[in-house]
Amino acid sequence: MLTVTSADGTDVQVVEEGRGPAVLVLHAGLDDGTQWGKVAGLLAPRFRVVRVRRRQYRPDLAGPATMAQEAADAVAVAAALGGPVLLVGHSSGAVAALESLLLAPDAFAGAVLYEPPVALGPSLGGAASQAAEAAVAAGRPGRAMRIFFRDVVGLSPAVSWLASVAVACHRPTRLRVPRQIDDLLAIDALGDRRAAYAAIRTPVVLLGGDRSPAHLGARLDALREVIPGARRVTLRGQGHGAHLRAPREVAQVIEAHARDVLGGG
Repeated sequence: MLTVTSADGTDVQVVEEGRGPAVLVLHAGLDDGTQWGKVAGLLAPRFRVVRVRRRQYRPDLAGPATMAQEAADAVAVAAALGGPVLLVGHSSGAVAALESLLLAPDAFAGAVLYEPPVALGPSLGGAASQAAEAAVAAGRPGRAMRIFFRDVVGLSPAVSWLASVAVACHRPTRLRVPRQIDDLLAIDALGDRRAAYAAIRTPVVLLGGDRSPAHLGARLDALREVIPGARRVTLRGQGHGAHLRAPREVAQVIEAHARDVLGGG
């Protein structure tokens, strides 16, 4: 595991594998980067794949973390890699990636953003954010995730209940529930950043699945409208978890963009 020092002195932990041009991955919520292991393994024969353990989800660090802090972490890692870097972000990690592109545009040769849940109004979660936060404070992580899955992710009530039970029954994931709500609140704190993202000139691929909740596709479309030259790629038959269900397809999208912006690989 490589450790890099961020701008505020915090140690940023990353897992790296492979050799070649660098691909830096910012994982989604309720994870520590492990879920991207299959994609990383597929890329590692041709690329140096670096998975950041996002500070929002590290139990050894006091939370919550802001998106600005997580962007600074990504920039610090990119600097330590010492060369052109392709940035990959998934879900809330893709929101952190967008902020990273604004913070240090020259640090990244390109980016693949997999369904970032950017706010298209004052906030992403609205009243659901406060309800989920209250559930966490009351010691009810299952209820917090049921609210999150239903009112933020957009799953049906039945699927939201099943997903929340699965989270509550898996201790490592259950322990990350408060951090997931902190992550939601961090996105809420950003508000609608489309005007800022219009300044991004890094080559961006906006990745989504045709089985994902419709609002995620709408957010990708909104980003495509404001980020110059952004290209939309849709994975057929996949949703928000294609990195687990179809890792080869996700790896192929990343590799193709890496070849375009990094060369070689």
